[in-house]
Parts: sequence; structure tokens; C-alpha cells
Amino acid sequence: MPCQLGIKYYIISMNFNADNTELNKPKTDKLTEIFGSLLEFNKDLAQFSSYKTGGKAALFISVTTIEELSDTLKKTKNLNIPYITLGGGTNVLISDNGFDGLIVKIDIKGMEIFENSKIICGAGENLEDLIIFSSKNSLTGLEFAAGIVGSVGGAVYGNAGAYGGEIGNIVESVTVIDKNGEIENISCSDAKFEYRDSIFKKTGDIITQITFQLEKGDQKAIQSKIDEILSVRHEKLPYDQCSAGCFFKNIPDNTQPHGKLAAGKLLEEIGAKNMKYGGAEISEKHANIIINTGKATSNDILTLAEKIKVKVKEKFGILLEEEIVKIGKF
Repeated sequence: MPCQLGIKYYIISMNFNADNTELNKPKTDKLTEIFGSLLEFNKDLAQFSSYKTGGKAALFISVTTIEELSDTLKKTKNLNIPYITLGGGTNVLISDNGFDGLIVKIDIKGMEIFENSKIICGAGENLEDLIIFSSKNSLTGLEFAAGIVGSVGGAVYGNAGAYGGEIGNIVESVTVIDKNGEIENISCSDAKFEYRDSIFKKTGDIITQITFQLEKGDQKAIQSKIDEILSVRHEKLPYDQCSAGCFFKNIPDNTQPHGKLAAGKLLEEIGAKNMKYGGAEISEKHANIIINTGKATSNDILTLAEKIKVKVKEKFGILLEEEIVKIGKF
């Protein structure tokens, strides 16, 4: 997007690789006047990514209410500022060059039970906290998601799942804000949940709250199932290392368990566990997980991903599709 300076099109342009340039004071003063004290400049984004990589955002706002988000989007549209929303940061890869626009961090919290077995939850809540909350209140249906790291909104956006379960199956409705800052309620059927997909990936609507339809159950049985799944996941996955979980989606295949051919199986067969690039390497526990050993850049991670993707295509004729979301220019 071209850089323009004016009241109508107050776009910023920063080059984070060239002397760490910052916006000049007239620009920052004008933007602060418009957005208020929520607005931050030159914000380091690595802290918000489970990979702990990535550059800076020219502009950054953390919103804690639906009203704050609506107001921010309306102003953003009026000024024609490019923006991207960020949830828990556990399924994203942020460019080393950062993002030359506005990052809106969704920190809308709150969980409440109503009608005995429904939970309304803020999109910014941690998925783990939602699972604990449902278990303590003897509500079953979320056990499959134990150990999935990230925000509730992010899980719904990508229809997170494991062990044959998907979060879209227990969603009753989703409250979103569209690009114009208008609030709308989306039913489960209209959300069009599919494998690691939803309508929200296409519309750009931002998830703010979700209503889950669960069932009453036995608290001890629910917690026992959660503990069982956590035990299995901790044994198979590198929870003590920086990663974004599985990098590639599994492949639809009705002959396989849960109707999916595991991408990790193909990656293991091409010897991915022995591969590394820069500070990035494939986990010894799981061939579909790329880890940051401590010195990786986002470019290291993406380059390694491309290398193993090519090897799978050459050996099996299957083109793997990324599960992670890239932010910024690569």
C-alpha cells in the first residue's frame, strides 16, 4: 500500500531493517490523538509469538472489550491503515521484518455459564483455562482439546481439533465484528466449520465472543479424560521448546484413523527429523513440528519448512498445506 500523509489517509511506512526508523513526532502525535492511549508504536512482536521470532509492528493496540475493538476498526478503516489481528500467537509465524501497519491484539476475556450447560467465552481467553473452567463445572465436550495451546478465538478461527474432535462441533454461535466495526452474531451452521477452517478465514470478521454448547457430565470422569490426553500429548510433543505445534495440515484420507493421513508420518519417512536450518530444526518427538532452538529467525523456520515440503512432494506427490498463519512480508 503506498505511503500517504494526510487527515484521510494517514498511513505509516517504516523500515525496520534500516536504522530502526521510527515515526516522526508529528505523525505519532496525530495518531495518538485519534486512537488514544491504547496505541503503541514500534512494538516488538516476538514476545507475542510462541516461536519467539519476528520483527516489530509500526502500530500496536491491545483491546479488552468489544467496544474498544469496534472503535479501533472504524478509525482504522477511516484512515485506510492496514491491520492484522493477533490472538494467542501460537499458530503464527511473524516476519523478521515485522508488520508495516497496525497489529490489533485481541485480549477480550470472561467466561460465564448459562442455561446449565452453555458457556459464553471471550475470544482472548486461554483455551486451557476454558477447559479447566468446563471441567470444574462438570461440563463435558472440550476434553479432546486438552493440551492445545492458544486463545479460544484462535482455536475457533482455525477449527482446532485433536483425537477426532473439533471445536466447531461444540460451537453454538460466534459474535464477530466486521471490517466496518459492526457487531454481528454468526450461527454454527453459518460459520462453515471444516477441517482447520472456518468462514472467518474468508470474511475477515474478527471473533470476539463464542457460545459453546456442552453437556452435563461427571466431573471426575471429565478430568480423568483430560489428564489422559495431556499425558499422551506431553509424551509425543515438545512442550518445553518454542514451536507453533504442527506446521502442516494432515491430508484428508478416509482409509486413515479420523479420516486423515498424518503429515508427520510422511515427514518422518523423508527423514525430516534429521533436518535443520540455521537456528530451526525438526523436533525429535514429532516430524511435523519445527522448533526454535534459541537463535532461529522466522526466515530460518520458513526455509526449513519449504525444504521438507519439497521432499514430501518429490517422494509422495503430495503438496503439504501450512497450518500456521504468516504475518508480514516474507
